[in-house]
Amino acid sequence: MTDAADGNDDPMPVAARPRAETRRPSDIRVDLRLIADMIRPQSRVLDVGCGDGQLLKYLVQARDVVGRGIELSQAGVNASVAQGLSVVQGDADADLGNYPTQAFDYVVLSQTLQATRNPRQVVSELVRIGRKAIISFPNFGFWRIRWSLLLRGRMPKTPALGYEWHDTPNIHLCTVLDFVDLCERLGIQIERRISLTSRGRTAFLQSSLHLANVFGEQAVFLVSKPER
Repeated sequence: MTDAADGNDDPMPVAARPRAETRRPSDIRVDLRLIADMIRPQSRVLDVGCGDGQLLKYLVQARDVVGRGIELSQAGVNASVAQGLSVVQGDADADLGNYPTQAFDYVVLSQTLQATRNPRQVVSELVRIGRKAIISFPNFGFWRIRWSLLLRGRMPKTPALGYEWHDTPNIHLCTVLDFVDLCERLGIQIERRISLTSRGRTAFLQSSLHLANVFGEQAVFLVSKPER
């Protein structure tokens, strides 16, 4: 891993910040907007599995963060760097241990947890590296998935899970309740939880975990590890 954060307070050089026109909130996915709203301006942010840099670019431009990213695919790294973003190639399962403890204010893992080989270890590393971690994932307890399995008896496909069973990168699918249970096992505090319907709506799903587990197609969690 080559560009691990050194934990100092030196911001990203101004010349390295993207200069393109600032993205509007409507330009990015609903779940990414929710993540961005959880992040305080001028924070230090690490986006793990940042893809082509869509969220990272928005955070740098609209929230004035000091942003860095790590992405497995070379195509994603190239697309991010081409936009002036500070992104390196790396694997969430193998390379997070290279980052110092609490090197960032926020560490983001968006729609990537289900594709990791060891989700428990990855989540533990996220709350070690960042003072807070924001994790989003597709909810495998979503009612359409349950209904499809019941009626068709085959692995379902949804907009959030669009792969065939034989070529999917998603190897550790979980439900909202599964993730809450993992946080409890790891001693991780859930500071905020937002669930989205298939239409990107969040109303009525926040009051009950069980409603969120049935009707939420995606979930976004803001978590932290309490200091002892």
